[in-house]
Amino acid sequence: MIETTIQVKHKAGLHARPAALFVQTAAKFSSLIKVRNLTTNGNFVDAKSIIMVLTLGVMSGHEVVIQADGADAGTAIEALRLLVEGNFGES
Repeated sequence: MIETTIQVKHKAGLHARPAALFVQTAAKFSSLIKVRNLTTNGNFVDAKSIIMVLTLGVMSGHEVVIQADGADAGTAIEALRLLVEGNFGES
C-alpha cells in the first residue's frame, strides 16, 4: 500500500468539478484507492465514487490522505498528487 498526504488549495476544495476530476482520475487505475479528510479526521472512502468523495467535505486548505493498493498503486498516487497539486488544471 502506498499513501500520500496533500493539501487541497483549490478555492472550491474537493467539490463539483475538482471532485469529478479526482474521481475520473482514480477510476483510470485498477488499484483500490481510498481518500480521507485528514483535517476533519474523517474516515476513508472510495476515491472512485463521486458521492463518497463529496461526503468528505474537503474545503480549500484541508489536507487529504490518499491510499492506493494494487499493481498500479504508485502510478495512481502520482497522478492524483499531480492533479491536486496542479490545482485541478486551473491557475
